[in-house]
Amino acid sequence: MKYTVDSKGYYGRFGGAFIPEMLYPNVKNLEKNYLKIMESEEFQKEFTTLLKDYVGRPSPLYYSKRMSDKYGINLYLKREDVNHTGSHKINNTIGQILMARYLGKKRIIAETGAGQHGVATATVCAREGLDCIVFMGATDVARQMPNVEKMQMLGATVIPAESGNKTLKDATNEAIRDWINNPDETHYIIGSVVGPHPYPDMVARFQSVISKEMRMQLEEKTGNPLPDTVIACVGGGSNAAGAFYHYLNDESVRLVAVEADGLGLETGETAATMAAGSPGIIHGSMTMLMQTDDGQIVEPYSISAGLDYPGVGPLHAHLFDTKRGTFVRATDRDALDAAFELTRMEGIIPALESAHALAALKKLDFKPGETVVVNISGRGDKDMEAYRAEMKRRNEK
Repeated sequence: MKYTVDSKGYYGRFGGAFIPEMLYPNVKNLEKNYLKIMESEEFQKEFTTLLKDYVGRPSPLYYSKRMSDKYGINLYLKREDVNHTGSHKINNTIGQILMARYLGKKRIIAETGAGQHGVATATVCAREGLDCIVFMGATDVARQMPNVEKMQMLGATVIPAESGNKTLKDATNEAIRDWINNPDETHYIIGSVVGPHPYPDMVARFQSVISKEMRMQLEEKTGNPLPDTVIACVGGGSNAAGAFYHYLNDESVRLVAVEADGLGLETGETAATMAAGSPGIIHGSMTMLMQTDDGQIVEPYSISAGLDYPGVGPLHAHLFDTKRGTFVRATDRDALDAAFELTRMEGIIPALESAHALAALKKLDFKPGETVVVNISGRGDKDMEAYRAEMKRRNEK
């Protein structure tokens, strides 16, 4: 079975392009040209050079000895947190800003939740000298202020979204509205493997550098490019798509996606789409979606701004549907505990998103000595307010 997108933009029954008529020329132009541009020698040369010299790739694959000993496995951490701008998001924005240039676009818009995609977009726009508008939920603006200030310093205009629960979904809605009003000169740099085709496939391809490096690094370190298990957090799912991409058809590799369970599924305060969702259309694609019986979106909740999304990329919906992916949930408490464990045992402060992936180590069964890779999708600087509150709570116990 194949797990990549088909010629019509579908992963099994998920995907497609459900778009307003005003956006049809833009999306069809991108669909017609994205593979031709991406696969050209000129594009690949510039893209790979920037990943090396600007982003700092390859990112390290670090053997975590203390945590390996604790869990009885061979644990490796794929260190996307050490990339320029502090997360995996820069892989995609480098690719998409080049794509925008090839398409002749002069104005860039983006949505962001945790702010990492916004910072990465503002960064590449500054480098290219292009106007940059970033939409961000007002709730996320308040809880991710360091990233807001970085975007502004880089020259981006940050527009708070005041609708809904003022998080990632609402920022995406506002970005799409802007795109509809300014279709000709604007390229929308979507930050995850969501949206209408070809965005899920294009973003996955740009992020696939993660698993491409992972295979080479594991071969170098262990003699085998195939781990037993790869673990990544999933909101929209771009870091997971990148970590899984070159293992999709290696059925011996267990692919584990960790969703944000907020305060717990039973409370309704969750962002665990696979557990709480059903098939539906959001932001231009058919996927799994948290919704009421009559199709109204259910507002998600997570301590992690980057996972606080009611849907998921259609690739991940397909991996869930076919049981190729194993989906587990991690609550806010699970993530905080995992973040402090990594920090205290390895001196690495992860993003709250990545901490959800780490939390799966306590939820999965492993064979002794199994090779496990956890994708550390970002660093925790942006989450210090949440970590400060957790330290205070622990000190008061």
